[in-house]
Amino acid sequence: MIFFLFLTSGVVAQKLTKQEAIRLTLENNFGILIATNNIEIAKNNKGLLNSGYLPSLTGNAGADYQESSSTTSFPGAFQEFIPEGTTDTIIRPRPDIEILNAETQRYNASLNLNYTLFDGLGRFYNYKRLKEQYNLTELQARETIENTILQLFTVYYEIARLTENVQILEETLYVSQERIVRADYQFDYGQNTKLDVLNAEVDVANDSINLINTRQQLANTKRDLNVILDNELENKFTVDTLVNFVSRLEIDGYLETSIDNNVTLLQNESNLKITEYDLKVSKSGYLPVIGLNGSYGWNQARNPPSAFFPGNISDTYILAAGVSLTWNLFDSGTTITQIKNSKIAIENQELAKNQIERQVQRDIANALGNYENMLKVYEIQQQNVITNQNNFDRSQERFKLGQITSIEFRQAQINLIQAQTNKTLAKYDAKLAELQLLQLTGQLLNVDF
Repeated sequence: MIFFLFLTSGVVAQKLTKQEAIRLTLENNFGILIATNNIEIAKNNKGLLNSGYLPSLTGNAGADYQESSSTTSFPGAFQEFIPEGTTDTIIRPRPDIEILNAETQRYNASLNLNYTLFDGLGRFYNYKRLKEQYNLTELQARETIENTILQLFTVYYEIARLTENVQILEETLYVSQERIVRADYQFDYGQNTKLDVLNAEVDVANDSINLINTRQQLANTKRDLNVILDNELENKFTVDTLVNFVSRLEIDGYLETSIDNNVTLLQNESNLKITEYDLKVSKSGYLPVIGLNGSYGWNQARNPPSAFFPGNISDTYILAAGVSLTWNLFDSGTTITQIKNSKIAIENQELAKNQIERQVQRDIANALGNYENMLKVYEIQQQNVITNQNNFDRSQERFKLGQITSIEFRQAQINLIQAQTNKTLAKYDAKLAELQLLQLTGQLLNVDF
């Protein structure tokens, strides 16, 4: 006689609610953290410091040092010389002038201010473009969050499904173990054959294997969820198996506003605005650029004495201001080419918008059809479980009375298992279909799970 015992751990696993799973995902998921950082980059890019509207101020300073020695000769030049104590004049060649280790020092410092008054509105539209790029980055982050939340609940509900299946298989195994005990008693008292005992043992073995495999699948899927949540892989928890569906009235309201809220369409609209700003920036190349510039500087020169001049120190202070106008009358056709390409890019974006609208409308219609179909399947499976439960209960009573064979009883048991697992599968499939529909209508992050 074979007995399979499944002992449960005394440690009670903490329940992971849907809200807690969402919180951990938003705080820890790597993809969401990267998307959040990208928003910060786009926020910095759209700030005033990156707008081009502020002036530029540069400071310059320098120092030069030079040491030199020189000898100045006067060939053919003579000078009069009266020796001391005499009155005689002597004519002799003019001596050389030698200057050793003469130091020359120069210092300078300046502040330069430049400001663009007008650049053909290129700066204005580029600033708008950066703001729209920030909006696009937010939409991309929202799409990442939506996809991650959908991935989260795909795994979360798979854990819930496997949890319910484990419970079903545990109950099945308990019934099969009771059956093998009954078969042993009946065999001992000559009420059945050894074949009935062996059949019962085979069914217990099969039920045990199914339970072991399902428990392993459950453990693997929990590790998958821990990766999404950035938890320790072996973190123990249970999940909520209760599923609430959004009312049909709310679904209809979401469908009416789906075109305005779908994240893919919103991203395409943002890309179209960015492309239009690119065109306006390119057109700014036709207009002149007017700028202001000013500077304030100080220079000091420390010159050593020379053969003809004494040493000196000079300080110079310079204050300057000016206005500049630059008009690129012809830039070899670069601006014209950019404008033509920008117009084509806008046309392509419009075509892509129309294409994406059709695809989104199709996806929403398909998702709605799948959702309605799976809800109907779930309702049918619920009734099917009731029918199979009644059939199993009656079969169990008749089996105890010896009115049906063990094979017939086992078939009723298998039918009940299939009906229960199919109902569980249909329930979570319907919920995931609902989440996919909510994502397409742009409401996935606005509902309670």
